[in-house]
Amino acid sequence: MGRLYWWVLSWAHTPYGAPALFILAVVESSFFPIPPDPLLLALGISRPKRALWYATLTTAGSVLGGALGYAIGYFFIETIGMPIIEFYGAGAKYAQIQALYGEWSAAVVLVAGVSPIPYKVITIAGGAFKIGFATFILASVVGRGVRFYTEGALVYWYGEAIRDFVDRYMIALSWLFAILLVGGFVALRYLLA
Repeated sequence: MGRLYWWVLSWAHTPYGAPALFILAVVESSFFPIPPDPLLLALGISRPKRALWYATLTTAGSVLGGALGYAIGYFFIETIGMPIIEFYGAGAKYAQIQALYGEWSAAVVLVAGVSPIPYKVITIAGGAFKIGFATFILASVVGRGVRFYTEGALVYWYGEAIRDFVDRYMIALSWLFAILLVGGFVALRYLLA
């Protein structure tokens, strides 16, 4: 896994870094284990003024990959989808994911989009449970956009100085945002009940 991670990062030092970032974002959202964040950050730090463009590429690729994951779940859950879900250790939690989708639908996609939860598990499950595709795409755009544009904006504003902060705190910040997002949905649900 370590070699795969460094291979992904090596694309930052080639003229093909941006297309590699887009492709990585597509495949990561549907099956690949390495997230696009390290490549997004490496490219952004090397060219901070293009960091928001890299965030756009990452978001677009991730949403496209999410749609691919959705299709895998919708059409091929048994043959392709379940082996991927089991690879990420979520096979035993499949019924729990289904219950979450039944109650929260778009919120599940939003939380997975910004948190360290393996997004591909959620995209495949979204297709398998046949949640509304438009809702799925909108939640993916918002969730993934928040995640990648936050990273891109931090790099745009702070450049190289932000690298240590992101390395140290990004997972904690992702979880904090996800908790606040869920808390907002829960509060809204009780306020409207």
